[in-house]
Amino acid sequence: MNATDRTPADLLRSALAADPGRPLVTFYDDATGERVELSVATFANWVAKTSNLLQGDLAAGPGDRVALLLPAHWQTAVWLLACSSVGAIADVGGDPAVADVVVSGPDALEAARACSGERVALALRPLGGRFPQPPAGFADYAVEVPSQGDRFVPFAPVDPDAPALIVAGREFSAAEVVERARAEATGVGLTGPGSRLLSALPYDTWEGLNAGLYAPLATGGSVVLCRNLDQLGEEALAKRIESERVSATAR
Repeated sequence: MNATDRTPADLLRSALAADPGRPLVTFYDDATGERVELSVATFANWVAKTSNLLQGDLAAGPGDRVALLLPAHWQTAVWLLACSSVGAIADVGGDPAVADVVVSGPDALEAARACSGERVALALRPLGGRFPQPPAGFADYAVEVPSQGDRFVPFAPVDPDAPALIVAGREFSAAEVVERARAEATGVGLTGPGSRLLSALPYDTWEGLNAGLYAPLATGGSVVLCRNLDQLGEEALAKRIESERVSATAR
């Protein structure tokens, strides 16, 4: 990645320019059997559409707080990068009552109703499917995002030194996210471009976010993001590590 990149959105733009076809996020849910692989280009397209939804329909801008009540999931990774692209603060597991926007998975809808601002619900179904019955008071992400534009331009420049991420009570600027991701990449086994990290860590800590998204993005690597990995036996896990050409694990 470029040394001048100072936000996660910068890292994604550099990855797109360098090699848009390489895998970036491969997601498994071992409770459902789902597997999704997103190239840099496909991931960036989801981020652009989500950023347009966030900035346009949801009227979020720099400094606005977006509570993400979501598990470690490929769509959560998309929302984290969309917040970075807009300049909004991604508050992972944050209090919806103090958020400008809440983005909720199906298991957190009741808590999410405390948000007096815009509310978005994600069904987290295979292939990004929509809710069979949209939850009252929420926009269904899978309904709203497909019609959004494939290119995104922020209304206002994103300040790398402004707050960008809150997780486990700790606030990070966008520049701090990039700096820490680069500094800690070798500690999780990412040695450079082409490294492939399997992570089963939840997204509710910095360590989980770093292994599951930021460090692979910062180093030109990729992540095999596994949800409900405890439902997979050790033999099947060994086969996955081999078939996905995993070079390091975080569990």
